[in-house]
Amino acid sequence: MKPASFEYVTANSVAEATQILANANGDGKIIAGGQSLIPVLALRMSRPAVLVDINRVPGLSAITPLDGQTVRLGALVRHSRLIEQPHHGLLAEAARWIGHTAIRSRGTSGGSIAHADPSAELPIVAAAVDATIHVAGPSGVRQQSAQEFFTGALETTLAEDEMIIAVDMPIPDRWGFAELSRRHGDFGLVTVAAAEIRGSWRVCVGGVGSVPYRSAEAEELLNNSGSNALTQAAAVIAAGINPSDDIHGSAEYRRAMTEEFTRRALLQATAGNEKGMT
Repeated sequence: MKPASFEYVTANSVAEATQILANANGDGKIIAGGQSLIPVLALRMSRPAVLVDINRVPGLSAITPLDGQTVRLGALVRHSRLIEQPHHGLLAEAARWIGHTAIRSRGTSGGSIAHADPSAELPIVAAAVDATIHVAGPSGVRQQSAQEFFTGALETTLAEDEMIIAVDMPIPDRWGFAELSRRHGDFGLVTVAAAEIRGSWRVCVGGVGSVPYRSAEAEELLNNSGSNALTQAAAVIAAGINPSDDIHGSAEYRRAMTEEFTRRALLQATAGNEKGMT
């Protein structure tokens, strides 16, 4: 299929982009890499009247270490650059699992976060490290935590006249990442990101619900007992999810794989993946 007709506009600044969205009265979409949006348009699952190309907006392509503890990703940072950057090992490893070469070379960090697919690697990492998302609109810039930003499958708190301009990703002291997929590059059936940040553990699971899932009970176990609680924490996380049966596997299968891949991610983390090391 082909997309429905639309007006294509190139923005040269964040202010111009958000104003165009505002003028579209809810019928506009941001386009950058197009790896999530174009398939949706081709299937006519979305029919925006205006597409706003932000690729020429300056200042959105930088990867900036802020204070030795956080990396700021501009919205236009491509997935392939995440693999190459030396500052954030968990991000680099997760990005290796995103799609295939063409997707990684075109897809953007801001686009993946905004698309909010609960199986996608970047939303899972963002939720795991308590990322801060910078959102611009006609009235200015606001910040929101990743856990609050994702509200459902392909749903976020973005208003119709807003766009992501940057994401601040805290750097874990130790981290682990494990993904189950039919083939490398396919969407993960179960994806787990584990991160220890300044002595506090966070574990996030994707592919098992409408948003990336974290268990406060499991994280408390890890914070109190460390590596002695890996198996118990994995079991707690698996017990807390509510997956559905689908063509890829039963709910029981996803629950079992959640426990196993959580255990693998935690074992990797405690074995010594540190900061920018991959």
